[in-house]
Amino acid sequence: MINIQQIEEQHTSGVYAKRDLVLTHGHGALLYDQDGNEYIDCVGGQGTANLGHTHPKVSAAIAEQAATLNICPEIFYNEQRARYMERLTGLFPEMTRAFLCNSGTEANEAAIKFARAATHRTGIIAAMRGFHGRTFGSLSATWNKHYRGPFEPLVPGFSHVPYNDLAKLDAAVDESTAAVLLEVVQGEGGVNPGSTEFLQGAQQICHERGALLIIDEVQTGFGRTGKYFAFMHHGLQPDIVSLGKSIAGGIPMGAVVLNDQIGRLNPGMHGSTFGGNPIACAAALATLDVLEEEQLPERAAEMGKFLLSELEQIESPLIREVRGLGLMMGIEIKKKVAPYLAALTERGILALPAGMTVIRLLPPLVITYEQADKVLEALNEVLVE
Repeated sequence: MINIQQIEEQHTSGVYAKRDLVLTHGHGALLYDQDGNEYIDCVGGQGTANLGHTHPKVSAAIAEQAATLNICPEIFYNEQRARYMERLTGLFPEMTRAFLCNSGTEANEAAIKFARAATHRTGIIAAMRGFHGRTFGSLSATWNKHYRGPFEPLVPGFSHVPYNDLAKLDAAVDESTAAVLLEVVQGEGGVNPGSTEFLQGAQQICHERGALLIIDEVQTGFGRTGKYFAFMHHGLQPDIVSLGKSIAGGIPMGAVVLNDQIGRLNPGMHGSTFGGNPIACAAALATLDVLEEEQLPERAAEMGKFLLSELEQIESPLIREVRGLGLMMGIEIKKKVAPYLAALTERGILALPAGMTVIRLLPPLVITYEQADKVLEALNEVLVE
């Protein structure tokens, strides 16, 4: 048998800390390795698998479009792109324009550029513990020194304030601020939900001082938190929303949705060779169909309440706090999580860290109650026994 791990180790760049698993196929919330072992996926493709793996409707849309037209840059019109832009912007009040790209970090990169262009200002304020990507602009908005350190100096004009601290944000926004960039729930930063007071206050401060509010929905979007987008929990009307991860059912894609007040951007200001390609748009259209037909945002809200309630009942001296929104949950413990993630893997559960001490769960929104019970059982074994 070919030693897949040996080949990858020989040729990989080294920027990924790989786990000792060779995954070969999956369906729904389940994944399988080369030895036939089954796992319940709470990594969820790091947030890209809201619909689960190999959803038949998305797979069919990809296959049909791949046999029709693979690429059509935005210098030409295309039916799939037109239909998708119409469907996507229809989910946002007072937002009728979108820029399509290939990932969440590209979406944040574009959002930052558009904010500077629209306001003729340079300052970008983000939150401590926030994560917005790894390209230079989005990395400059990201807080973690581990990600930033090797590449400094980064893009000038960025600053950070404590998350959920409205007074500090109020003091930071001035006439040089182009935008405030926030996650509604900080994912990489520990699964930290924002308060309504903080998020609505941020919006008010931006509107009063001529800055734009950018909401990063890369991880929280498309039903993950129990609504189509997390900002809807707080009655926000952001100026710019960045999207990625689960936007196209696992196919690489990102998008930026723009408030109508920003208006139409100038040709050549930004671009993306593969952005809005017909295959990604076909997959994204199918994703919206599935979210609606299977009522997955509602399912995430219901399943999330169940799981959060059960997690809060785990009696373990290791647990500091359980928090989350919908099917985006974090269990903060008093030790480093790496050994506990390994122990979960041995029990057939794949999970993520969010920092050094938080176990993060991002299961597909199609996870069943039977599968959720198995996840809870494994967590009880690992954290209690």
